[in-house]
Amino acid sequence: MQAPETLLEAVQYFSNPENALQFFVGIRWPKGVTCPRCGSDKVTFLENAKVWKCRTPHPKQKFSAKVGTIFEDSPIGLDKWLPAMWLTSNCKNGISSYELHRALGVTQKTAWFMLQRIRLAMQQGSIDKMSGRVEADETFIGAKGTGYASMTAVQGLLERTTNEKASRVKLNVVGNMRKAELQGNVREYVLNGSEVFTDALQSYTGLLDDYTHKVIDHAECYAKGHVHTNGLENFWSLLKRALKGTYVNVEPFHLFRYLDEQAFRFNERKDNDQGRFIKALSGVVGKSLKYAKLIAAEGGDGPYPTETWQTI
Repeated sequence: MQAPETLLEAVQYFSNPENALQFFVGIRWPKGVTCPRCGSDKVTFLENAKVWKCRTPHPKQKFSAKVGTIFEDSPIGLDKWLPAMWLTSNCKNGISSYELHRALGVTQKTAWFMLQRIRLAMQQGSIDKMSGRVEADETFIGAKGTGYASMTAVQGLLERTTNEKASRVKLNVVGNMRKAELQGNVREYVLNGSEVFTDALQSYTGLLDDYTHKVIDHAECYAKGHVHTNGLENFWSLLKRALKGTYVNVEPFHLFRYLDEQAFRFNERKDNDQGRFIKALSGVVGKSLKYAKLIAAEGGDGPYPTETWQTI
């Protein structure tokens, strides 16, 4: 089935619930529908209910296309979920829950919950180790004027562009700026022997044991030939533009979700709108996020955001 190529085509095509269902089924089960509970391909489609029934005896033989995905238990139809995913995948600075609620005709609270589920689908998880030339840098997210102690630290790793692939980033919320945490992330995600470029932060001292570690001291200059962290500095500006301009406020315990979203769009920026949408949609299977977990007390997944802070 040919995927829409523009937002207008997507809205028109997916406004038909039957089109939306068939398109998602084609993405989720390209080789034919199988039971998400037992894996059997012996299933029967029940046309009136728009669900399938597995012919293998087991509990909950009936299932919809949403079962086992971020859409499970949602009363929102795929005719709204799919345009929401298109917008989130392709709006360079993101889309706020207020914008989405007006666009789809759902409540702002529902739109916020939808966006958090979509961000989970965009979570790329483990990646192939970075290699070649890699930048490591940190930034702080939080209210202006409150000092770094009250802000949330984020570490970024950026693998520079090569002839084979475009640059890509990996982001982590870090609990502190100490050597064990920062170097631990470098060692986890960067292949031994790679060139690693950092600023003069002492927490990176010791990387020479496993990497070609080169330092740029920002008190002196911002680049010496190819030794710089300007790629990540540019990415931080994109990230903060989205956080400050689109979302206004992001609570620290939800921040990792917004980092996943921004990293996904950056890493897939060379693809077109259709391609980014399909990649995001392909990530919905095997992931779930319950509202009770999302609004759990701080220290879990965090309370519902109040949307009032700024970024530095």
